Amino acid sequence: MKTDTKLQIKGSWNEIKGKLKQKYADLTDDDLLYEEGKEDELLGRLQRKLGGSIDTVKDEINKL
Repeated sequence: MKTDTKLQIKGSWNEIKGKLKQKYADLTDDDLLYEEGKEDELLGRLQRKLGGSIDTVKDEINKL
């Protein structure tokens, strides 16, 4: 599952980021900062901001 999320993030992050901002207006650009190889940090920031588990955040990203 983790690999699938990384691949999806890598391939279309700008689109995913826009959809997340629409759905969660309180997310900032800093919350959504994606750097190659630092997917776990991104997921951790999103988990803290959105609540729930890392798996919940991954599922949310996969749904977009």
